[in-house]
Amino acid sequence: MPVFTPRPDRAAELRTALHELQQASRKDPGCIEYSVYEADGRFVLIEGWDSHADLDSHNEQAHVREFVGSSVDLLAQPFTVTSITPVS
Repeated sequence: MPVFTPRPDRAAELRTALHELQQASRKDPGCIEYSVYEADGRFVLIEGWDSHADLDSHNEQAHVREFVGSSVDLLAQPFTVTSITPVS
């Protein structure tokens, strides 16, 4: 679950970049869910994949690499990723 904290003057640009990433990523093989939410001035990405191999493949896609590279200037701090699993 990646969390993105935008620079105050770049939030709209980050929102647009995340929307574009969401649209492209939903087409990646093995994608079950790829949804971006906004909460308390931050953006949270909830993603689900058929397998870890599908996630690894997704992370190597050009649209992901381009987002990661271009997002540096939009973020107040580097984004964090926390893995989550269902309780039951």
